[in-house]
Amino acid sequence: MSLPPLDDRNFDADRQHWIPVRVYYEDTDFTGMVYHANYLRFFERGRSDCLRDAGVSHQDLLNRDDPAAFTLTRVEVDYRRAAKVDDFLHIRTRYVGLDGIRFIFRQTCLRGSEVIAEAAITAVMIHSDGRPRRPVPELMDRLEACRWVGQG
Repeated sequence: MSLPPLDDRNFDADRQHWIPVRVYYEDTDFTGMVYHANYLRFFERGRSDCLRDAGVSHQDLLNRDDPAAFTLTRVEVDYRRAAKVDDFLHIRTRYVGLDGIRFIFRQTCLRGSEVIAEAAITAVMIHSDGRPRRPVPELMDRLEACRWVGQG
């Protein structure tokens, strides 16, 4: 599978965000396959880059007069296949939208057109001391502009 055409912020026409990931030896376990927890790292990179490319900087959130950050409240991963050292993967991130104060993401790790792992991620915004908070309004405008428009 070749990537769909991407804009200068790594979003395709359906507002799916894409990043490449190369599997290194350090990502694998003794069998030579990617250790299951490392997919969470790959997905974290995908979400961070998606937010950054949407104009949401983690550092800018922390530097506000009322500092804010994200924390995950739910992670569900389905492992479909094994990735191995030197595999070239793509992480596709879909910002689905808000459910109350919860940010919903769907992510897929692909090797070509083959699905390696899929994740459903729920995040919330917190104050710098860890207390929950409502989403920052200007952040919502930026995220709404990159909300996934596909189906399924």
